[in-house]
Amino acid sequence: MNSWNDWQRSWDLQQQWYLPDREERFRVMLDLVEAVAGPAPRVLDLACGTGSISGRLFARLPEAVSTGVDLDPALLAIAGGHFADESRLTLVTADLRDPDWAAALPEGPYDAVLTATALHWLATDDLLRLYGDLAGLLRPGGLFLNADHTPEAGIPLLRAADDAFQQRRRERESAAGIHDWQGWWAAAAADPLLAEPVAARSMIYRDHKDGDVHPADWHTARLVEAGFREAGVAWRSVSDSLVAAVR
Repeated sequence: MNSWNDWQRSWDLQQQWYLPDREERFRVMLDLVEAVAGPAPRVLDLACGTGSISGRLFARLPEAVSTGVDLDPALLAIAGGHFADESRLTLVTADLRDPDWAAALPEGPYDAVLTATALHWLATDDLLRLYGDLAGLLRPGGLFLNADHTPEAGIPLLRAADDAFQQRRRERESAAGIHDWQGWWAAAAADPLLAEPVAARSMIYRDHKDGDVHPADWHTARLVEAGFREAGVAWRSVSDSLVAAVR
């Protein structure tokens, strides 16, 4: 049986399998948090999963505090175990599709809201409502950062070449024993430490449907419409970007 820390590392490896530049986008994200909010920000880690962003936040800015919110009981169990002795992190269970999700949070405002590879699971209507919610949770001048899949329509040749390159890389890493999404969840379900929360997760997401994927400029325009003063792209690859918006 693995420990909570083992499962945290395993999750990071599985995510890195899909996102080889994951640490680079986190670095840019935390550069901007420090630039805008200083050395002791109050952060909302949105759709926090196992707490990957919060862990890097604390390593970079030891005076930071974070509230991690997610719905997935298995990922929250890993976060709770991994950060059991960490007073700087508060974990909250809430469904971002629920219009009242923010009622479960500690009282704001927040200096920054950070999220990665999560909001593409939401339908467009839920995402637009969420953007308005986030504008209300941030202090004036606060920062929203979303690192996610935002494919651009105008570069099909580059996208095809990058897709083929990344597929070859993933095949090499799979041969070395790195789990993909399905393999990781199968391993989690087989571990007594996670069997119960994985079973609970399967009930929560049994009717889950894929969300809507939009290019980065769609997100920046919608964020300005939702009440942010400015929004733009702070980092990007062929398929993904880090969208940044200032309240």
